Amino acid sequence: MIELDALTKVFGSGRDGRAPAVDGLTCTIEPGVVTGFLGPNGAGKTTTMRMILGLDRPTSGTATIDGRTYRQLAEPLRTVGALLDAKQVHPNRTVRNHLRWIAATHRIASRRVDDVVDMVGLSAVAGSRAGTLSLGMSQRLGIAAALIGDPPVLLFDEPVNGLDPEGIHWVRTLMRTLAAEGRTVLVSSHLLAEMAETADRLVVIGRGRLIASTTVAEFIGGADGAAVRVRSPRLDDLAAALAAAGMAVVRDGAALTVRHTTTDAVGELAATHSIPLHELTGQQVSLEQAYLAVTDDATEYRGRTR
Repeated sequence: MIELDALTKVFGSGRDGRAPAVDGLTCTIEPGVVTGFLGPNGAGKTTTMRMILGLDRPTSGTATIDGRTYRQLAEPLRTVGALLDAKQVHPNRTVRNHLRWIAATHRIASRRVDDVVDMVGLSAVAGSRAGTLSLGMSQRLGIAAALIGDPPVLLFDEPVNGLDPEGIHWVRTLMRTLAAEGRTVLVSSHLLAEMAETADRLVVIGRGRLIASTTVAEFIGGADGAAVRVRSPRLDDLAAALAAAGMAVVRDGAALTVRHTTTDAVGELAATHSIPLHELTGQQVSLEQAYLAVTDDATEYRGRTR
């Protein structure tokens, strides 16, 4: 489990007027699920990951892994694996030798190198220099490095950059498989459609502060725009019953749109009043729409639209 407690990072002296890159961030990233880490550019996602990994020192607060900071881990690669920048490799080392070098730091057997090379689909280029790899292959190499110690905690920053559709599907399946094994998986990505397919939970930040920490379903369901469309031969009776229950109802021709509720709630109310239904359809917003709505005030860098 990763626990962030009032985690704060201010770059510079702290007296130069800079806003914190990360500002009092408190949340828990749980094992057994894929947690998507979302936020606009400059929100503090990478800085947060770097503090979890001991690469940046917090100004205040803590980032711990099962109660210990990264610096307190005796064999960190056997506890935490991470991909932050796929191109941070020695360009003249081969794929296999790059992984052997990492494995040697923790006395990891060379057969594990062969295992992860095969796992990420790089066997055909294992003898190639890392500097000659495409971005997509470099991403696979970075994932292999994260997996080398078979760690229970994994952090990935934009892991599908440069991957083709097959590669993106493979990463999605890998993340979900790792979580199903009981590992803690934290994935930062700007590909919201992919996060909707991959993540079970979300941590959303903006301007360094926590906006939401919840399940994907709750995040989408709580967004403005989520609604239920319903049709009935007794539409007037249904509208009156829904309004009496405090639900926001809009009539649209031969149907009703009921906002901020669920199909279960509408269906149960109709059943209670013995009102037959001819249609009961949930109309949820997408993850992208929900995300844009909650992060609108936290977006610092905008292009002008016509």
